[in-house]
Amino acid sequence: MRIIVENQRKERDRLLSLPYINRDLNISGDDLLSTKQIKLISGPRRAGKSTQALLLLKDKNFAYLNFDDTKLLTQWDEDLVMAVLNEVYPDYEYLLLDEVQNIKDWDLWVSKLYRNGVNLIITGSNAKMLSSEMATVLTGRYIQIEMLPFSLNEIIRWHEKKDNHNYSLIVDDYLKNGGYPETLEARRLTTNYLSTLFDSIIWKDIAQRHKVRNIEDLNNIAMYLLSNFCNPISYNNVADDLGLSSVNTVKKFMAYLCEPYLMFYLSRYNNKLKLMKKSPQKVYVVDNGFVSAKAFNISENLGRLLENQVFTELIRRGYDTEKSLFYYHSRNDKEIDFVCRNGSKIESLIQVCYDMSSSKTENREVNSIIECAKELNCNHLQIITFNEEKTIEKDGYKIEVVPISRF
Repeated sequence: MRIIVENQRKERDRLLSLPYINRDLNISGDDLLSTKQIKLISGPRRAGKSTQALLLLKDKNFAYLNFDDTKLLTQWDEDLVMAVLNEVYPDYEYLLLDEVQNIKDWDLWVSKLYRNGVNLIITGSNAKMLSSEMATVLTGRYIQIEMLPFSLNEIIRWHEKKDNHNYSLIVDDYLKNGGYPETLEARRLTTNYLSTLFDSIIWKDIAQRHKVRNIEDLNNIAMYLLSNFCNPISYNNVADDLGLSSVNTVKKFMAYLCEPYLMFYLSRYNNKLKLMKKSPQKVYVVDNGFVSAKAFNISENLGRLLENQVFTELIRRGYDTEKSLFYYHSRNDKEIDFVCRNGSKIESLIQVCYDMSSSKTENREVNSIIECAKELNCNHLQIITFNEEKTIEKDGYKIEVVPISRF
């Protein structure tokens, strides 16, 4: 066990020696570390959670355990591990637990460490870990930070460090290839990397964790959702289109695909919760790169890629698909892509349109957002485009047309 922990320390020190860009967080690192509550950094696999945790602790005396290590998992002995940690990291102030959900009853162990006064930073790639296991045992004892792959703003900063200032190409590349950190140095290998990562998430984070026997159906559903990103779907439609006999299996597998932050589902806004739950949900993907790498598409789908990019940006800003972010259909079946709420108040409506240069397209998008604004009583209206910027005034409403780079 000592050899395992010492090898992980060497890996920790190697990672700390590498150059990184600072991520955009909603809370400062000093504020995070000053609290005794557990610091939970969650998000999809390979999005940079571990790196961010290491950067937070870079100048601190901290111990480190990585539970993506098969040797550590197979030889796991709680008492022995704690004894070895005290030897390898004498008088450590913080304990970083990476991908801790991989060990059985991890939440009970973390709870015990917390009660014993250990100052904890933990990372995890499974959303269920937060919603059920974490909340059940550790209610009120943790602060959560969700991290997705790089945002466009972070990508631009990365390129500026490389003295690359061709912003038009950067924005276009990000739209199509996404922001997974390990793809940035070798964009030609992005498709291969993300295809392998996608398969790994399906197998390791879903099939193994849930002991799924019919992996073919799970994979078919995942590929169906990926190819229909930004479209409204229902469980019955998925079952019918794929020739599956069990709608319950579709529902269960779709829930599994949500857990590792791979897919997101957006409900149609309605004042009545019962009607909202019955409506089709729109499906989104955590990163546009997965679409380019894996989805079956016969065109570039630039409009849908832009919509997916706006969605993930809204998630980064803290909007929640259960409480504060929806799509909407008017009574005349005009659609608005995003309804953003703050508490009980609708604060903004956002429409996404890649190219609004034709008057026909502009009239369609403007009429849709105004009709929905009237029904929802909202005055803050935006249309996000790829590169157009202007203000449109019509029927007493002011609509801000914003390029994605400024949004």
